[in-house]
Amino acid sequence: MKKSFYVLLAALVFSIGFSSDSWSQKKSTLIIGASPVPHAEILEKAKEILKKKGIELEIKVFTDYVVPNLALADKNLDANYFQHIPYLESFSKEKKLSLVSAGAVHFEPLGFYSKKIKSLKGLKDGDKVAVPNDVTNEARSLILLQKAGLITLKDQTNLKSTKADITSYKVKIVIVELEAAQITRSLASVTGAVINGNYAIDAGLNPAKDAIVSENAKSAAAKTYANIVAIRKGDEKRPEIIELIKVLKSKEIKKFIAEKYKGAVIPAE
Repeated sequence: MKKSFYVLLAALVFSIGFSSDSWSQKKSTLIIGASPVPHAEILEKAKEILKKKGIELEIKVFTDYVVPNLALADKNLDANYFQHIPYLESFSKEKKLSLVSAGAVHFEPLGFYSKKIKSLKGLKDGDKVAVPNDVTNEARSLILLQKAGLITLKDQTNLKSTKADITSYKVKIVIVELEAAQITRSLASVTGAVINGNYAIDAGLNPAKDAIVSENAKSAAAKTYANIVAIRKGDEKRPEIIELIKVLKSKEIKKFIAEKYKGAVIPAE
């Protein structure tokens, strides 16, 4: 009798242990690189939801636009979240990387900011205006300046325009090309600057309130420059990736974005 009891007990312990192992195997971890604001903050909110679904989200913060894509290509990340498709495509082509978008999450209006003038009428010949120096964001900045009536480009639909493509100036401003991450720190040394949304927010600036001019959330730019989750080509059908995108597009995350950023970040359609 005692022997039968111990046999049953051992079987029960083994069964419980096996079930526990099976459960742990069902859990998975996604390592995702992100800019500090708003991307990492949005991911922290998504992390709570994903945990309930058996997915642990490990967030690695990057402060530049180069390393996250290289880390993703090198398989040090499962995904990254900081960029729009034009930048991803341009960077991937230049570096010969096989990266694709898993889905759009939000849009950050690009804005023109200044500590020295309150309107574009304050600009005069010789004033310096800083823009990001990477191909896609420089073109985006110049398109914004054209729509503001400051310059004319050869082709305002060219997403690779540089200052060499400016055909005329309303005011003879001097375009200064700087690394996107450096522009907020250089704002005091120029008359104005076009700043990417994530860096503007990180510096306490809101394009909806502080920008002299900014992109319209209902314009074509909102679709073209929506921030996406990037992954390696071939990972599109990974269950964890599909679940991540589903959560980032959920009503709960959209509500979080709207309440926290008050127009500085807009959920993608």
